[in-house]
Amino acid sequence: MKKIIFMLLPILITFSLASCGGSNTQNTASNTDSSQINTQQFQEENPAAEGFDAQNSDPKAIKIANEVMKASGGRANWDKTRLISWNFFNRRQLYWDKKTGDVRIDYNNGKMNILLNVYREPLKGKVRKGSVAITQADSLQKYLKRGKSIWINDMYWLCMPFKLKDSGVTLKYAREDTVKGGRKADVLTLSFKNVGDTPQNKYEVYIDQQSKLVTQWAYFKEASQDSANFVMPWLDYQKYGNLMLSGNRGRAKLSNIQVVDSVPEKLFTSFDKVTLK
Repeated sequence: MKKIIFMLLPILITFSLASCGGSNTQNTASNTDSSQINTQQFQEENPAAEGFDAQNSDPKAIKIANEVMKASGGRANWDKTRLISWNFFNRRQLYWDKKTGDVRIDYNNGKMNILLNVYREPLKGKVRKGSVAITQADSLQKYLKRGKSIWINDMYWLCMPFKLKDSGVTLKYAREDTVKGGRKADVLTLSFKNVGDTPQNKYEVYIDQQSKLVTQWAYFKEASQDSANFVMPWLDYQKYGNLMLSGNRGRAKLSNIQVVDSVPEKLFTSFDKVTLK
């Protein structure tokens, strides 16, 4: 799964104008200008990350990615979101401060707690296994690296719709398809270059043509594969804070999702249990 981030990409749309009467040509030109203005506005509202592969991405796929961002709450709300917390498959609870990069991972059985900052290198933080704090430098680094990889993976399962134009991503429009219930969807292909822990992965992301929300994804361990390793739905969208998020992946669930504006004291510095308000 990927850690991904957001660069301005102007899309140029050309129109073939037939030789018509002066007034018709003038109207067509006016419509063209309006379309270009709307396209530019979309790009300004949702600029891509530095390193997004704009050159090799499809304009149609980029346009749909912008529509997904808007339907999911909008770029402004995504940027303003402070703290996101969720439980990954009933295994561990994560807390992510989007502003600072502080992350807390609490395994539900008390097996381990990891506190680190995923935006900074070298990694720094604290780890506790059971009731014992890890203090030996090599062991601590090993668990901090594991914590960052866990965050990369688990965050992508929850927040992928906001990450379609991240660094290292190439977006292609694959086809129109249908999902369960016969609803039509646009399918985007995401491939990666020099980003995240597994850049060889590929995804097909199904976008509902009506709601503009991600409704399904297919995962390919290797981009060269013809068949997916798994296909899972994105169901039961709800509003958390100002974001539309889905936690239902069919046979797997992301639960206890919370989006809050304030960060509890000592959330990222102490192993003590915390409650979000």
